[in-house]
Amino acid sequence: MKTSVISVLALSGLLWGCGPGSDGEPSAADTGAAQDPLLQQAQTLFSPIPDQAPERADHAMTPAKVELGKMLYFEPRLSASWLISCNTCHNLGLGGVDLMETSIGHGWQAGPRNAPTVLNSVYNLAQFWDGRAADLMEQAQGPVQAAVEMSSTPERTVETLRSIPAYVAMFGEAFPDDADPVTFANMARAIEAFEATLVTPNSPLDLYLGGNDAALTDDEKTGLALFMDSGCTACHGGILLGGSSYQRFGAVRNPGAELLPPEDRGRFNVTGDPNDEFAFKVPVLRNVELTAPYFHTGKVWGIEEAVGVMGEAQLGKEFTGVERAQIAAFLNSLTGEQPEVEYPVLPVHTADTPQPDPWLGVGAGTH
Repeated sequence: MKTSVISVLALSGLLWGCGPGSDGEPSAADTGAAQDPLLQQAQTLFSPIPDQAPERADHAMTPAKVELGKMLYFEPRLSASWLISCNTCHNLGLGGVDLMETSIGHGWQAGPRNAPTVLNSVYNLAQFWDGRAADLMEQAQGPVQAAVEMSSTPERTVETLRSIPAYVAMFGEAFPDDADPVTFANMARAIEAFEATLVTPNSPLDLYLGGNDAALTDDEKTGLALFMDSGCTACHGGILLGGSSYQRFGAVRNPGAELLPPEDRGRFNVTGDPNDEFAFKVPVLRNVELTAPYFHTGKVWGIEEAVGVMGEAQLGKEFTGVERAQIAAFLNSLTGEQPEVEYPVLPVHTADTPQPDPWLGVGAGTH
């Protein structure tokens, strides 16, 4: 697996992509597009992942904030049990997922949906399958409080962080303008800043989009053409090849109760709009070979099987075995350089730190 080191010190003054050279000559991508209709079509539908993520307009992603966020991302004492951290369900060594149908949370409870990858999630339209969190900051507050995940509270979280002098100092450095920097909201802001660094640039597709014709194999190019010509890009386009819209699962054909449980009505649970019944945020296809199992139920483990399900359910098309393999070959070209993150040494707790309670909030008779 390819890796790249993302330095927290490189976050100040981040820039988006690059344009033509200063000499005014056309780029290799422009030249390639003129010569290669397949590349030209792909460049109109997809965008490469930048080497570094964008800044937020409302709070700066400073190195101090990112470093604090990294510590908190791996911090299990944010959970009531002292067992679960963000990395538990979004493991950075496993493509940002946990390789389970649905995650196991507090008190061995199974969550209701598959954990989506955290990689490149800064580019999502919104967070969670139903889009109930507008951004990564809002998303970071949910699992800490969810009874089925970390089962803590904002009050307990702040008490924990304030009881550890090293964290108090780090919050002060990360939020120097705040009179009271150790807050639940600032915890989420710091985690967001770190998660925004978790991008995976330079996949074979990205290199191909940049004009490197040899970056994709012939099989991958065949799959790319089939992917585009079959209509998959109506939902799976843009920078993430997904993640930018909500679509009804089973738009043409219901995939069955195992993949589309009738009790989970998707985005309807957020909006109450009947048009949103069984609509979910379109899955991101970046790094998809690393993020099995698939769909919000996590019931499908193979990429080719997932391609077949999507063809029938969303397009009304039955892909042949050869076609499924070709599209899967293209999807495997979406794996980018994985962020290399050094596991942090976390600060020691004190006598004032709330002690772990592995069964806090878990109903009687469930353990």
